[in-house]
Amino acid sequence: IKEEREQGIDIESVDEDFLRAYLSTNLLPDPDFIIRPSGELRLSNFLMWESSYSEFWFSDINWPDFKKEDLYRAIIDYQNRDRRFGTIV
Repeated sequence: IKEEREQGIDIESVDEDFLRAYLSTNLLPDPDFIIRPSGELRLSNFLMWESSYSEFWFSDINWPDFKKEDLYRAIIDYQNRDRRFGTIV
C-alpha cells in the first residue's frame, strides 16, 4: 500500500480485491446478518461495502433494552429467509 502511494496507482489494477485490501475489515469475512436496533432504518455508513449481501433485521428496541429473546427472534427470522446474494428470482 505504501508503494502505491509513492508510485501512483495503475487504474487497470483497481478491482474489488484491490479496494477490499484498503478496508479495516479486510482480514474478516463479510457479515451474513446485521441487527439494527433503535428503530432506525439506515446503516449510518456502517460496513457499507462489507454488508452488500448481508441480511438485515431492524428493531424498534433500543440497544440497552435488547434482550436474549429479541436476539432469538432475530435469529429465527434469519433462519427462515431465502438468501439470494443479490440474484433476482
